[in-house]
Amino acid sequence: MFTSILFASFISSINAAAIVSRSQSYPLPQNGVLGPQSKLTVANKAIAPDGYEHSATLVNGVFPGPLIMAQKGDNFSIEVANELTDMSMDMVTSVHFHGIYQNRTSYADGTASITQCPVMPNNSYVHTFSAQGQAGTFWYHSHYSIQYCDGLRGAMVIYDPEDPLGYMYNVDDANTVITLPDWYHAEAMVLRYVIGNVADSTLINGLGRYVGGPASDLAVISVEQGKRYRFCLVGMTCDSNFQFSIDGHSMMVIEADGQLTEPLVVDQLQILAGQRYSVVVAADQPVNNYWVRSLPDTANASFVGGTNSAILRYIGAPQVEPTTVNTTSTNPLEETNLHALINPAAPGIPEYGAADINLNLQVANINGIFFVNNVSFTAPTVPVLMQILSGAQEATDLMPNGSIIILEANKVVELTLSTTGPGGPHPIHLHGHFFSVVQSAGNSTFNYANPVHQDVVSAGSEGQQMVIRWVTDNSGPWFLHCHIDWHLDVGFAMVMAESPSVTRTMMNQAPHRSSVKKVNFYC
Repeated sequence: MFTSILFASFISSINAAAIVSRSQSYPLPQNGVLGPQSKLTVANKAIAPDGYEHSATLVNGVFPGPLIMAQKGDNFSIEVANELTDMSMDMVTSVHFHGIYQNRTSYADGTASITQCPVMPNNSYVHTFSAQGQAGTFWYHSHYSIQYCDGLRGAMVIYDPEDPLGYMYNVDDANTVITLPDWYHAEAMVLRYVIGNVADSTLINGLGRYVGGPASDLAVISVEQGKRYRFCLVGMTCDSNFQFSIDGHSMMVIEADGQLTEPLVVDQLQILAGQRYSVVVAADQPVNNYWVRSLPDTANASFVGGTNSAILRYIGAPQVEPTTVNTTSTNPLEETNLHALINPAAPGIPEYGAADINLNLQVANINGIFFVNNVSFTAPTVPVLMQILSGAQEATDLMPNGSIIILEANKVVELTLSTTGPGGPHPIHLHGHFFSVVQSAGNSTFNYANPVHQDVVSAGSEGQQMVIRWVTDNSGPWFLHCHIDWHLDVGFAMVMAESPSVTRTMMNQAPHRSSVKKVNFYC
C-alpha cells in the first residue's frame, strides 16, 4: 500500500509541460562523447581522481573512458587500439561491450581467451556489430585478466526515441549518466596476490576522496528545479557494491541492465559490479546542494570528509558542499519487487526443474581459489571461439577441460547457482543474453510470472542460491562469471557454448583487424 501511494505521488508530479518537452530523438553527442563509429585508444597515463596520483590504463586519456552514445538500431564499428607502454601493468588488452548480446557476432564480444586473442601493443581490433533492437544503459571494459581494475572502463548508452517510459522524464543526456567505480592506488598486477584487498576510494563520475587524503574535487550533478531527470547508473566496480541514494529525493527505477521495468519507487538501491539501473529523479526540492551517496560494502565505510559522495546541485544554489543529513532508508530496492515491463514471463514451464536443460553449479572458495563444480577456471591458450571454428564440437574436445558446458540450440535453460565460503555477494554475469531471475538469492520463493530481466544478478553469500532462466537462441561461446574481477581471476567462471555446430554459419562476417595494423585473429 505504501509503495502504491509513493508511485501515485511520483506520477502525479509529471506535468503537461514535462511531457511536451520530452525530446523525441536521442541526445546529440557532446564534446568528449563518442558515437557508434569510434576509436578507443588504450594507453597509460598518470591521474589522481581522488587526489592520489599513479599510473593507470585509460581509454583516450580519461577516466572513466569517454561515454559512447548511440541510437536504437545503429550499427557499431569501434576500433580498439593498443598503445600501452607501462610494463608494471598488463601490456595487452581487449574490450568487452557489456550487455550487448552480439547475436551472430560473437567474435565482437571482446572477451580475451573466449572469443578473441588479446590485442597486442601497437595493434588494433575493430569490433563491428549491431545491437539488434537493444536500448538502455550498458558499459565497456577490459576483459583481459584484471586490467579493468587499472582504469579501462566507460559507460555506453543506447537511446530509444520511442521509449515507452519516456513520458516520465524530460532530461536525458550525457550529463545524466552517473558512473560508480571503485579505485585502487596500487596496480592490479600487485593487488591480485592480496586476498581480500579493498579499494582505496569510491569515485562518482571519475572523482572522489579517500580516507586521510586531501579534499579533492567531487563530482557535481547539476539539475534545474521543476525538471525530471533520467539518471543512468553504471556499477563499474572491480569488487565493491554500493548503496546509492540522493539526500531528500526518491528514485523511480525504470530500467535494469538494459531491460525496462515496471516503475518502482525507492529511496536507496544496491548496485553490484556490472549492474546498471535507470532511475527517474524529480528536482522538486528547494534550490540547494544535496549529497549523492554511494556507500561501499567495506568495513568502516562512511561519508566523513566527503568520501563516497558527490553533489547534486540545483541551478542557483551556492557552490558549496551540502549540509544535508543522511537518513535511514525506509524503502530500499528489493530485487523481488522489480518486474519486467515487456514480455515479463520467464520462458518455459513455470515450475522449478522443468526447463529443457537444468543446470546446477556449486561454487566453493577454498583458500582464496574459486571452484565451480570442483573445477577452477583457467584461461585457455587458444580462444574457445577459435577452437569451435577449427572443428571442436564436444565439451571433451574444448579447453579448458571441465569448464565448458555445451547447450543445444533453442532450449530453455534453468541455472541454479549456490556458493560456499567467503566473498559474497557475488554478481553473476552471462554474456550473450539477458535472463529471468526466477529466484533471488536469500529468497525462498520463485517467480515465473513476471521476474526482473537482467544480465548481472547477485548469487548472494554462503548458503544462498539464485535461479535464472534463458533461451539458447544465440549461438556462440558465452562467458558466465563472477563480475568481481579478483574472483574471476582465481577461477570463478565457466563457458556456456551454445550450438557449436552452427556457430560458424551464424556469423554475419569474418572477424578482422584494422586495415592499418593487421594481426591474425587466429592467435
